[in-house]
Amino acid sequence: MKLNKAKKYKLEQEKLRTAALKKGVNLIAPETTFLSKDTRFGKNVTIEPYVVIGAKVKIGNNVSIKSFSHIEETRIENNVVIGPYARLRPGTVLQSGSKVGNFVETKKSVIGKNSKVNHLSYIGDTKIGKNANIGAGTITCNYDGVNKNKTDIGDNVFIGSNSSLVAPVKIKKNALIGAGSVITKNVNQNSLALTRTKQIEIKNYKRKRKK
Repeated sequence: MKLNKAKKYKLEQEKLRTAALKKGVNLIAPETTFLSKDTRFGKNVTIEPYVVIGAKVKIGNNVSIKSFSHIEETRIENNVVIGPYARLRPGTVLQSGSKVGNFVETKKSVIGKNSKVNHLSYIGDTKIGKNANIGAGTITCNYDGVNKNKTDIGDNVFIGSNSSLVAPVKIKKNALIGAGSVITKNVNQNSLALTRTKQIEIKNYKRKRKK
């Protein structure tokens, strides 16, 4: 029975890949790409090896999906770049010109036009405006143990690397968050916000040795 299911799945995938190729989708290594029956493709779409596309995914024009990305219940608009190693979970919307890079996970979030989340970040229950830059290692702390809370990031915001945004929180347009910050309060537009303790250096410090 398991073997029959496996054969059936293999045949279904072959049909879906063939249909995608006939539509003009550029599958770099078709045998490594997995599609769903309801996957919708625009024009000039390139999918690199080892990409999995789950249910309810709509892909616009001029989209590049790089290797080892996993996508489900996501709307991808035009001129978008994804991956490699991106995970787009249900409720994600990537607006035109946006970019989600390597080891980035999104859930129930809108990435605005021409905004970038390039490296090692988790974006959940978040709305990002246009032309924003989310630095490497940024985390939206959306779950307090009971409820999921929202983060709102405005247009032209720059989030420094290794920042934690503790939801619910709003970062208004043109704001800048200093690297390594933990943001727990709303940030006004055109402002710089950062939270850091003063660096301490103890000179000639002697480390403890094992006896």
